[in-house]
Amino acid sequence: MRIKGLFWILTVLLLSVLAILTWHAFYSDSSKMFFIVEGVVVLTIIYLAVFYSRIIKPLHIIGNGMELLKEQDFSSRLSRVGQTEADRIVDIFNKMMEQLKNERLHLREQNHFLDLLINASPMGVIMLNLDKELLSANPAARKMFGVSALSDLAGCRLSEIDSPLASELERIPLYDSQTVRLNDANIYKCTHSSFVDRGFHHSFYLVEILTQEVFKAEKKAYEKVIRMIAHEVNNTTAGITSTLDTLESTFSEMQDTEDICEVLRVSIERCYSMSHFITNFADVVRIPEPQTKRQPLNAVVFSCKRFMETICQNRDIRIVMDLSPVSPIVDLDNSLFEQVLVNIIKNAAESIDHDGHIYIRTSHNPVCLEIADTGKGIDKATEAKLFSPFFSTKRGGQGIGLIFIREVLQKHNCTFSLRTYADGLTRFRIVFE
Repeated sequence: MRIKGLFWILTVLLLSVLAILTWHAFYSDSSKMFFIVEGVVVLTIIYLAVFYSRIIKPLHIIGNGMELLKEQDFSSRLSRVGQTEADRIVDIFNKMMEQLKNERLHLREQNHFLDLLINASPMGVIMLNLDKELLSANPAARKMFGVSALSDLAGCRLSEIDSPLASELERIPLYDSQTVRLNDANIYKCTHSSFVDRGFHHSFYLVEILTQEVFKAEKKAYEKVIRMIAHEVNNTTAGITSTLDTLESTFSEMQDTEDICEVLRVSIERCYSMSHFITNFADVVRIPEPQTKRQPLNAVVFSCKRFMETICQNRDIRIVMDLSPVSPIVDLDNSLFEQVLVNIIKNAAESIDHDGHIYIRTSHNPVCLEIADTGKGIDKATEAKLFSPFFSTKRGGQGIGLIFIREVLQKHNCTFSLRTYADGLTRFRIVFE
């Protein structure tokens, strides 16, 4: 029971006793006793009033302050009671409440600023709870995972998210940082660390996209190398070819020189092949800027499918179309994009080799083109190298095709990925911004 309640019980008991004494004094023959009892009653009432104002009321006000602290109501204040000791406590309490209010306001402002900063950051921020389940992911991280809403990720472990990036993040040890190159040609710097909340360590990941910086550095390097090699090779082969042509023309007028002429022709053809070989590399450097215009994606895909059908039929490969009933309208350079599709379908056919299917699908929300094949697939070790300069899995391949595809799709502001899924299909997925 509270002190205030005890005080009122004591007051009732005292007043009851004094009332009884007053009643006896009133009916007694002694008027002196009556006045003495009445004086005691008055003094008792005055004493109780003073005791309430000096002791009970300050304690009650301080008790209310404890309730405010318990409810974390830092905006309310206690009133002074007119007593030096009690008012000192009230002043200290009010000052403490003001500090707590300011600190809470400052903390909220910091948290709000931090939330705005995280949501606006181009760097992906992923936080996990104590059960290693995803607690939050900012918009940049959700875009990297290929989802739009946090509800699609909340409560999931990284191993449960269908994303190559999530799989790579799960393998990074705590307090370590790694650079990851994925099958969508993107390059990420991933950092795994932790923060303390309420005494417990929570893991979080920072994911920074390095794609453009790395690609610019790569392109600058291989452009310089290709130009230097092309210049030297073409100048050298031009001189050699001219000399060999002259020799062949001279020897062809002589008798019994057929073998020599044949050797000269082979050498000339080899020079032309060498020149063509280096020109293919130089073409990657000279990809023009796309001249885009709005056009139906289905029509572009269908035109390319008819062009590639003959090559596929020779391998007993069937192209299966699953185009959206209403064609997505996209901005693209028809000439460059058709060359991209030709390269993708050609790679799919070479992966199948003989007797298989290539599935081509278009869809809305987001606007997407997907080319899947039933070929031998791509292993994890190869996925990360696919869009690296001059990397090829083909015997004698130059590694130009995927570089060309990467450059053109980036110029069209498309995101893309190439990977083999659990159903055995290898999908090249192109998403239009």
